[in-house]
Amino acid sequence: MSDGLLEMARDYFQNRIAPQAARIDHNPIALQSALQGMGERCLLALRVPKEWGGAGWEERTYQQFQILGARYSGALTFLQTQHQSAANQLATSSNQDLKKLYLPKMARGEKLVGVGFSQLRRPGEPMMKAFPVTGGYQLCGQVPWVTGWGFFEDFIIGATLLDGRSLYGLLPLQALPGLQCSPPMKLLSMSGTNTVSLTIQDYFLSRDFIVSLQPAAAIEASDQKNVLHHGFHALGCAWAGLDVIFAVYRQKGLESLKNAHQQLEKALLSCQEKMLNSHQASFAEKLHWRGRAINLALQCAQGAVIASGGAANIIDHPAGRVYREALQFSVSGQTSAVMENSLGQLLWLGGQCYD
Repeated sequence: MSDGLLEMARDYFQNRIAPQAARIDHNPIALQSALQGMGERCLLALRVPKEWGGAGWEERTYQQFQILGARYSGALTFLQTQHQSAANQLATSSNQDLKKLYLPKMARGEKLVGVGFSQLRRPGEPMMKAFPVTGGYQLCGQVPWVTGWGFFEDFIIGATLLDGRSLYGLLPLQALPGLQCSPPMKLLSMSGTNTVSLTIQDYFLSRDFIVSLQPAAAIEASDQKNVLHHGFHALGCAWAGLDVIFAVYRQKGLESLKNAHQQLEKALLSCQEKMLNSHQASFAEKLHWRGRAINLALQCAQGAVIASGGAANIIDHPAGRVYREALQFSVSGQTSAVMENSLGQLLWLGGQCYD
């Protein structure tokens, strides 16, 4: 069943999404339609257990899906990933009423939910705080990044309690008393996803909408465990760059393009195999392959630009879009360890140029 659903996703991305990838990148209406199409195909709660309406996919199948989606539309992949992440968090929640209310509808795209907890990774004074009050918690602070304004009805917020624990709760993603939203940010990449920041002042979160309470530093442990997670998007982006190079080669027939494609493809296949079969790998090994995937996305995207020549600078050209997506996937879910490893590999790739 999972293989059939994966093939359905492949058909949808290749035949319905790829031809309009440039429009989806910057047009929220086109992006909304593409997201709705995923809901109609039950592709929006892929790791949620079947008893809650999801597909119940194992991790490897979902990783293949991540690669596939990022190959054909970075904007759609980035947006729906927020929803998939929220669905996963709800699926592991002990709040049974909230799960019954949301999960089956999330699987079908009838309820769309985003996330806003990257601030929990930031060192120093917590940006978003939660204070216990009668019946729930009072929230105060800043959420610097929430993707999906106008797409998602709600989002899962992350806030820090006085004892260092993290609270995750479900909030409406709309302008309400206590919730002040910025205009959508003018981003270089995937601007159609409508990323905003929120200022929250004395907002009451009822205990009925609490998703979970996590120990201090839980997000750091999760980031280490799932260090490869965002790397599969980078792999998909790298394949997108190779697709552009190959298309130009078929048009021009230049041997240099063929050689570049073959060498980059060989490196990409090796990295992908390591990442898909990394169950017994150490954290250091996984970190290495995450950094390798990031640098391959950048290399393949740059190769696509160089192969395409000046045409790559046209706003709707696939090479330019993939180049911008490589930027986004280089920093998605970034931690200090990922940044340091990615930079280290970038310098290593430069070789003697940096001696």
